[in-house]
Amino acid sequence: MKIPLRYQISEYDCGPTSLLNAVSYLFEREEIPPELIRNIMLYSLDCYGKEGVLGQNGTSRMAMMFLSGWLDGVGKAGLLPIESRYLSGADVHLKEGSAVTDALRRGGTAVVRLFMEGEHYVLFTKMQAGKVFLFDPYLLPQNHSFFPQCPGCGECIESTAEHWAEYNRIVPCACFDSERTDPYALGSVKEREAVLIFNSRTKLTAERTIEYFI
Repeated sequence: MKIPLRYQISEYDCGPTSLLNAVSYLFEREEIPPELIRNIMLYSLDCYGKEGVLGQNGTSRMAMMFLSGWLDGVGKAGLLPIESRYLSGADVHLKEGSAVTDALRRGGTAVVRLFMEGEHYVLFTKMQAGKVFLFDPYLLPQNHSFFPQCPGCGECIESTAEHWAEYNRIVPCACFDSERTDPYALGSVKEREAVLIFNSRTKLTAERTIEYFI
């Protein structure tokens, strides 16, 4: 059974929420071991805020790298058919040869750090016709006037609440590769980060289907 993707419950938990959303998107509820949920929450929210309060600066890159490796280890141990790969710096982009776009075409997901009034994690679930379909875990007020156009590329950013198990934003690919801090821009190349997550059973490969090449 698939469940709705979730929204963060504080100003800081976009990282673990997006990781849990990746797992919910890729697997049935009955398959997901409780240890996975426990450890994602245990090892995230590790950054201290200005007042010295743990968690009030979100989740660090080191924690995301650790959790990516741990999730991959879960798969190798046979506890869940999951694979994960951590990307950083120049490896995180949506241009030709991108590992992120390749993952989406193979049926995988990408938890990506980008900008939305500060650094923020979202979940990429698919890419189609030059646009990325993503789930942003930050719930906007009902009367919020969402961005009619991306400041970086001038194309429209769409918001939707209809696809609760897949995505709530449709964003032109051109928005992401900006090094500025516009909404959904990936920002400075050296600071970029993404965690690729797959269900090994559904991951498209050359051996499984011709669709991978199309």
